[in-house]
Amino acid sequence: MIPSADVLRQDRELWDLYTRKEEYTPKRLDQYECFPYAAGTYQNILEPAVSKFLVDNGFESKYPSNKEFAVCLTHDVDEIYPPLNHALLSSLTCLKKRDFSGLREQVFWKLHGKEKSPYRNFREIMDLEENFGACSSFYFLATNSDITRFRYNIEDLEEELHQINDRGWEVGLHSGYYAFNDPEEILREKKRLEKVLDREVIGNRNHYLRFQVPDSWEYLKRAGFRYDTSLGFNEMVGFRNGMCHPFRPYNLHTDREINILEIPLTIMDDTLFESTTSYEEAWELSKRLIDTVAAYRGVICLNWHSESFNCPFKDPRELLYKKILHYCSGKKAWMTSGEKIYDWWEKNEHYHS
Repeated sequence: MIPSADVLRQDRELWDLYTRKEEYTPKRLDQYECFPYAAGTYQNILEPAVSKFLVDNGFESKYPSNKEFAVCLTHDVDEIYPPLNHALLSSLTCLKKRDFSGLREQVFWKLHGKEKSPYRNFREIMDLEENFGACSSFYFLATNSDITRFRYNIEDLEEELHQINDRGWEVGLHSGYYAFNDPEEILREKKRLEKVLDREVIGNRNHYLRFQVPDSWEYLKRAGFRYDTSLGFNEMVGFRNGMCHPFRPYNLHTDREINILEIPLTIMDDTLFESTTSYEEAWELSKRLIDTVAAYRGVICLNWHSESFNCPFKDPRELLYKKILHYCSGKKAWMTSGEKIYDWWEKNEHYHS
């Protein structure tokens, strides 16, 4: 048991928050069978109460090159070909801006082959992050089953996956909609992705953030994952279990720690923009969360979907991502992938009590 668990047991309310006790017997779930923020007892989600308690009780975290805090940059790859509604909205946006070259890219890419899709933009995203000395994780789907429609064959992306890996970025699994409570399906998807990538995959995020506490952690551990980044709410940004640091989940059924590292999700682009009314408000909320994590020398985990880039009707999301990178760089953050944070956390003792 990590020392933090011993310390947290001193405060029953914080221990219940940290372990997500109320999610063991949820009174209601949303349309995706996710535990919603509105159903929780902890509503002060913009404050990491558990991390604050740990820091006040001797918790310390250090990062490479004396960085002040860490930013875990991640991208869920839900789409590699624009669905019809995306194509229409992007075309209308280009027309309004009289951006005819952008319009051609959005409408006529199919004439040049599937590889010219505007959403096969991994190189551009990596180039952007590299300008800030950063790298990130890309989580790919490896299933043919989805709640809305067929997304893509992971085998079609073999070349891109190897390019991502060769540049030092991470390829992880975006486990499918029906996998979060199916250990056999999780393992099948992991093996399928690993076959295309030709290397082990250690990181995961669940599609639609579907999660069953504590079982999903146990299934992921059983499949061989080393870390996960699914613990966040679909409808609200912030700190779902009061933590702004990676942690090993605790199973209240077995009264044991689960041997997997959770890097809790703090901000997802969709959630951020759907819960705010303007770009300025989205930035101010992002800045508040970044500053809070920096104050506790924690890790803020961002999920910016890959289709938020090179997507004209989502231009504010790409602009905000660039602003966040610039701001965090100025605050001496270590901006990196989930895999690199996992490696660092494993090799360095962070808990002192």
